[in-house]
Amino acid sequence: MRLDKKVAIVTGASAGMGAVSAKLFANEGARVVVADVLEEDGINVVEEIRGAGGEARFVKLDVADEESWKAAVAFTVRQFGELHIVVNNAGIVGPLDPEAEFNTASWDQLFEVNARSVFLSVKFAIPEMRKAGVGSIVNVSSVSAFVGQVGIHPGYNASKGAVRILTKSFAVKHAHENIRVNSVHPGIMPPMRNQKPALEQRVAAVVPMGRIGRREEVAHASLFLASDDASYITGTELVVDGGYLAL
Repeated sequence: MRLDKKVAIVTGASAGMGAVSAKLFANEGARVVVADVLEEDGINVVEEIRGAGGEARFVKLDVADEESWKAAVAFTVRQFGELHIVVNNAGIVGPLDPEAEFNTASWDQLFEVNARSVFLSVKFAIPEMRKAGVGSIVNVSSVSAFVGQVGIHPGYNASKGAVRILTKSFAVKHAHENIRVNSVHPGIMPPMRNQKPALEQRVAAVVPMGRIGRREEVAHASLFLASDDASYITGTELVVDGGYLAL
C-alpha cells in the first residue's frame, strides 16, 4: 500500500496507460480520480477499481481547458478532502504522415494537449498540495523529448520537450514546499503504435530489448515517483524505453 490514504488525479485514465496507472494506484491504496473526456470509458474504469475493492471517482476533464482543470481539482477536493498526487498522462501523438510536417493546426493542438495541460494542472494542483503539506506531480513525457524522429510531427517532439523542461522548472520552484515534480519518458508503447508484425521487426532493430514496452511498466515508474519511495527525487527524468536512448 505505497499510496495509502493519498488522493490522486490521473489524466487520460479512461484507457491505455492512464487506465492501467489509475488501477495500480488504487490497488496501492490511493483514492483515485479518473479524469478524461471519455465519460463512459472512464466510468467503466471507476467501476473496475471499485469492483477490486478500491476507491475512485470519475471527472470529465479537457486537459487543455483552464476552467475544466479548475473544476476537476475542486471536484477532487470536495470528494476526498485533499489532493496529493497528479499524474499528467493525457496526450496525443499527432499526424504521422510526413506530408503533415508543417501543419500548423496540428502544432497548436499538440502543444495545447501535451504541454499547456501540464502547466494548467500545476497551476491548480499546487495550492491544494500546499495545503496538504506534501505533493507529487508525475508528467508523462516521451523519449521524443530527447531525440528527433522521422515520421513524427515535430510538434510532438517539441511539446514533449516542453513537458520535460516544465517539470524541472516547477520542481525547483516548489521543492521547498515538499512538492516534487518529475517526468516519465516512455519509449515505443502500444498507445502510440499499433502492434503489427512489421512494427515488431522494426522495434527489434532499434530497441536493445527487442520489444514494445508494456503499459504497466510505465505505470510502475509513475507509481515509484508518486510514492514516498522517491521522497528525495525531484526534477528528474525516468526513462522507460528498453534501452532505446542508450544506443
